[in-house]
Amino acid sequence: MTALGAALAALTLALAPAAAYEVVTVTDGGALAGSVKFAGAPPKLDPIPVNKNREVCGERKPPEALVLGPDRGVKGGVVLIEGVARGKKGGGDVVLDNAKCLFVAHVTAVGPGDRIRVKNSDPILHNTHGFLGKPTAFNLALPNKDQMIDITRRLGKPGVVRVVCDAHPHMVAWLVVHDSPYVAVTDERGAFRIGEVPPGTYKVTMWHAGFRQKGIDKDGRPVYDDPKTATKEVTIAPKATATVDFELR
Repeated sequence: MTALGAALAALTLALAPAAAYEVVTVTDGGALAGSVKFAGAPPKLDPIPVNKNREVCGERKPPEALVLGPDRGVKGGVVLIEGVARGKKGGGDVVLDNAKCLFVAHVTAVGPGDRIRVKNSDPILHNTHGFLGKPTAFNLALPNKDQMIDITRRLGKPGVVRVVCDAHPHMVAWLVVHDSPYVAVTDERGAFRIGEVPPGTYKVTMWHAGFRQKGIDKDGRPVYDDPKTATKEVTIAPKATATVDFELR
């Protein structure tokens, strides 16, 4: 397992400081595409009970730890190209929304240059609390509908942020912060695509948050097993698309 893969798997963010990512014009860039598919028998995950604001949130919410689409495609896997120090410009507009008492999206990936905000779309208080390992990265009270707070400067370090709502224990999400824009989250089919990649040979890591329930924590949140990672070496040729597929089991 690579250093980044090990760090993601252990949810530790004590990574050595890296050189700042440099934005350059990518000449003859290629692309990386592929999928994450589930292998074996998936576990049965029960709905998660809601214990507060049921008039808005409902009685229970679907589990999001493992979401499978057609042909067992895994939604919410993260694919990271490692070791890209120079390349395309980031700058996406990323919103983690508290919507209908769920975080939307359940899994989000961000890179340098992205603008990251937390929003409350519900007419109730949400307290969005992100943890970089054990330390707090951000802790935001959002009492008002359509309130939005920028957290870009609080996420300058690569790693995995676990996000919970302190007011609603059924809510949880993940923010994966990468050291370059070369990162993607798989869609409902388990597919991903990353473009404008400088030609070369790279280690590519797949990360998934974990999905087999081990119990519940002191606040009543389901506790799942450790994150899953896998790494493959991939060569991306100029103006070509390389393919890499991963299995989750």
